[in-house]
Amino acid sequence: MGPNTRRLYLRLRPVIGVLAFVAVVIQFVPYGWERSNPPLGDPIRWPSTEVERVARAACYDCHSNETRWPIYSYVAPLSWLVRNDVESGRRELNFSEWDDFESEADDAAEEIIVGSMPPSNYVRLHPGAALNQVEKRLLIDAFNEIDESD
Repeated sequence: MGPNTRRLYLRLRPVIGVLAFVAVVIQFVPYGWERSNPPLGDPIRWPSTEVERVARAACYDCHSNETRWPIYSYVAPLSWLVRNDVESGRRELNFSEWDDFESEADDAAEEIIVGSMPPSNYVRLHPGAALNQVEKRLLIDAFNEIDESD
């Protein structure tokens, strides 16, 4: 270790110590600890198994009671972000309680059309959730079919 590197290390050591201490302490903040999957209500009936497969890969972690909780959802502050995303996703649209959300089918199709679903930050961490044009069309058509059957 050269003299400049050593000097930098000595200056950064207290900062690194404080950051490590904060990282440990925030693990004890209770928000984000609960990672529940409530019981299924009246789940959506997809028009085909292919549409269901696409929806499960791209949507279900945030928009159902069948969330897969990744390892990073157990570590603050990421656990706070994941829990918030899941809670707000379920409030907006929940495929596990479809009777309460059936009227949202048109909005769900629109979100896919404009490209806001699935969100890019989710797709970065879950590349299997990225929708190609065929998959987008499958979901949009399914939501339009559901909306017309109301």
